[in-house]
Order: sequence, then C-alpha cells, then structure tokens
Amino acid sequence: MRTPHTDPIPPTHRQPSRLPRRAVIGAASGVAAAGVLTPAVFAVTGSGDDDAPNDAPNDAPADDTGPTERFATTRTEDTSGATEAAVGFPLSYVGLRLPADGSEAAIRFPDADAEAAGATTDWQPLNPAADCGRANEGATLVAAHGASRFELRLPDGVQDAPGLAVDTERGTPRSQRVPDSPQRMRGTRYLSRAEWGADESLRFDENGEPIGPLTYYPVQAITVHHTATTNEYTDAAAEVRAIYTFHIQTNGWTDIGYHFLIDREGLIYEGHYTGDDGIPAHDAEGNAVTASHVGGMNSGNVGIALLGTLVDQPPTDAARDSLVTLVALLSRFHGLDPQGQTRFVNPVSGAERDVSVVSGHQDWMETECPGAVMYAELDAVRAAAARAAAR
Repeated sequence: MRTPHTDPIPPTHRQPSRLPRRAVIGAASGVAAAGVLTPAVFAVTGSGDDDAPNDAPNDAPADDTGPTERFATTRTEDTSGATEAAVGFPLSYVGLRLPADGSEAAIRFPDADAEAAGATTDWQPLNPAADCGRANEGATLVAAHGASRFELRLPDGVQDAPGLAVDTERGTPRSQRVPDSPQRMRGTRYLSRAEWGADESLRFDENGEPIGPLTYYPVQAITVHHTATTNEYTDAAAEVRAIYTFHIQTNGWTDIGYHFLIDREGLIYEGHYTGDDGIPAHDAEGNAVTASHVGGMNSGNVGIALLGTLVDQPPTDAARDSLVTLVALLSRFHGLDPQGQTRFVNPVSGAERDVSVVSGHQDWMETECPGAVMYAELDAVRAAAARAAAR
C-alpha cells in the first residue's frame, strides 16, 4: 500500500488560494518592497538573470511537443530479506529499509570491477541518523558503483531488511519527449522532469490510476536537505532518477519527496510532479504541491535537496549559489522573509511548530540532515537570499 504523504489527506485535492496564519518575526520590508511575483512571471522561460518583463506569459512548452531524448531504462530487483544478493545487472544503488536501531548495520560490495570504479570491498557502516534514514522510517540509499552483488550485515536479532537493487545508468535506452527550449524560472535554468528522464509510469498503479492524489497549499516555509547519497556521482540526472525510484518503490511514497534538487554544478532539477501548468512545484494559483520530505509537516512546506552528503564537507560554490537563488525566488514569490521566523501551521492536521522560514530538516525532526556543515551555512544562505529577494 502506498503512503502518499505523511500528512493526512484532506477530502478535497485542491485547496483555495489563501495565506495561512503565520507570525513572521524580523524585518520583511526588503522582500515586500521588491514585490511578490505572480505565478505566470515565476514560471517564465527565456534567458538572462531575472530580466523577463513582469507581464511575460508562461511560455514553457508541454513536454509532449518537443524533440525526443534517450535515457537508460531504470532496472530494479527486489532484494528484500537477502543478506547476500547477486543481480543480473550492474548496480547503481542498493536501497534498504533498516530497523530503527540500525547503527550496527553495514554493507559491502565484494566485486573487483566495482572497486576499480571507485567502490570499496570493505564493510561500510549504515547509520540511519546520519543519512536521514531515521526520519524516513529507516530508508537509506547506498551507491554501488556498478557492482553486481552485495553483502549485508544486520544488527543482532534482525533477520532481514526490505531492499531494492537499482540501475539507472545502463539499462536499454528509451525515448522521451523533452521541451524544445531551456526551462527557466525568472531567468534561472532548471531541468524539468522530462529533461532528467523521470519515468512517469512509476506514479501510476497497474490499473493506470495515480497512486496518490495531488494536494496544494499556500507556502509557509522552505526546508533544506541533503540527499545523503554519494558525493562521487558521475551522472547527476541518473542520481535523481535513482532517488525518484527509491522513494516510490522502497519508501512507498507517490513520487520523489522533494520539490527541487540541486547538483554540485548548481543545476536545479524539478522534483515532485505538480501538473501540466508549467510552474515547477506549484499549481496555477501559486500553491505548492504537497511532497514527502518532512514527516507530518509537508503541506505548505517546500523541500530543496542538495545532491550528496554534507556532513563533513560543504556544498560546492555553484550548488550554494543556486540554493540562494532558488530560496530568494521562492521567498519573493510567496512573500516570505528568508531571515524570519514563523509559526508553521499544518493546514491539514492543525499541528504547529515555531521554525525559521528557511530551515534545515533537523529543525523539524531527529536527523542529521542536511548535514552538519550545510546546516552551519544556513544563516549565510538566509542572509544572501534576503539580499537577492530584495533586489
């Protein structure tokens, strides 16, 4: 059974466009003075750095009208219950769901070819707290670097763990329609779902029905994550496809859990599907689609994830700059103060939490996400985003 979101699902899928109750502390005058963007202006395509006219329409082409591009078909194999498994294809990742106290778990890839490609044959400890696994019900995604088999060591008393072998890089090529021009938000380039190769069939059940509804709410907060995956990826789009597959097939979610992702080159990726209106992460009224990135506090909360693990190392300058740009753009669009505080009110459950408008995952629940080094940089990100939003 799928878990659409950790927030309860309301009886209606599309909520009215209204501002939620929030208490913003701090000076928001700079953001207010710059003006709030309309949905059409937010989604405008074109070149330049935010130089599109304010009355520009959303001219993003539909994904089924452009040229075709070829992507590797994602291959998966259920390895649940196995502590040693060999699969019939080179592995990009192994997804696992570990027990709550999984700190003694470890994995290794006893494969010489994988070692040559950058993996290790040594046991790698699996710590759910370090990689958001505890927040994601024990789920963790481990890079396999093309290995063909793996061995899993579980804590005493644990017999097995749900698992998924994933290859997003070497499968049979498939063709997919992509936009015929670069996609931009106020001059900021991003890759649409079609451009990073999202297999939209994953969002549907065997009867062709969506595995979960789309719900939309006004934005109250922005939450920063890291994906807790390898920093040594060679194909960022394939990395995003692996996370997408893992979130649906192992976590049991209805889509990728984030609204946006950012790679080390600073390229932004559209995350959770939101409809055909051409506005990433939002509906035509400017409300954000409910994703699955902060348990119990997802509705009205935009999640941005940086690819990689940022526990001991900082994001690249390019990734940090794109994070600042995206936070500034979203803040201006929704009339938020990036340096402010807010009382977040879940519009579905009524649960409340006092947080920074721009927060880290660990501000919401027990996790190390977005990594100690990235978390320490959030004040600088907030300040830079506030300056950019006020321009």
